[in-house]
Amino acid sequence: MNYITHLNAVFQQFSKDPSLNATHISLYMALFQSWNIHRFKKTFYIQREEIMRMGKIGSNPTYHRCLNKLHDQKYIQYQPSHNPYKGSRVRMLIFDTSSKQALNKYETSSKQALTPLINYNKQKTNFNKRELPQNENEVLDLFKNKSWSANEGKKFYNHYSSIGWKLRNEIKIIDWHATAENWMLKANEFEKAPTAFQKRDNLKTTKNKNYGEPL
Repeated sequence: MNYITHLNAVFQQFSKDPSLNATHISLYMALFQSWNIHRFKKTFYIQREEIMRMGKIGSNPTYHRCLNKLHDQKYIQYQPSHNPYKGSRVRMLIFDTSSKQALNKYETSSKQALTPLINYNKQKTNFNKRELPQNENEVLDLFKNKSWSANEGKKFYNHYSSIGWKLRNEIKIIDWHATAENWMLKANEFEKAPTAFQKRDNLKTTKNKNYGEPL
């Protein structure tokens, strides 16, 4: 099964399906990217916040509505999870040019695992870079490129190394670059907060006081 052929076929189906809009297609591509990151496994787990970020979807109701629509239209199989510590499970249904859908045509040969959208060796390297940093220096390089200090990069690396590179809900990080960027945003907010607080004068005091005035 060729994944370029799959994308060509599924986009042909999108163009014939009047029930879909741009948000459905954006969500599908976010799911496809997550499928790619998981090495095109038969089924894989997804994290809502991560898929919404990749698909540029701004609200939970829109996300769930589009996800259920893709399931109803048989583009994917979606098994929601009610456990906050475990992501929902998704199965991408296979499309090709010879038939509309091939729900059970999952190949088990080694060729399938070696036929992604890009060269296998390049994909393996990119996968490792996206999921987890190889070492502290890789983190420091990212923070340096984003004009952050090496000390801040060490804080980030030490924090997530100590908790096994997981998020607060115990879900494994699948894109450490995105997690690092969120860290930088929160650090920016933290740095700005004390400055704003110091400028406040809740007691309405001034430096130039006239002690001759009555209280």
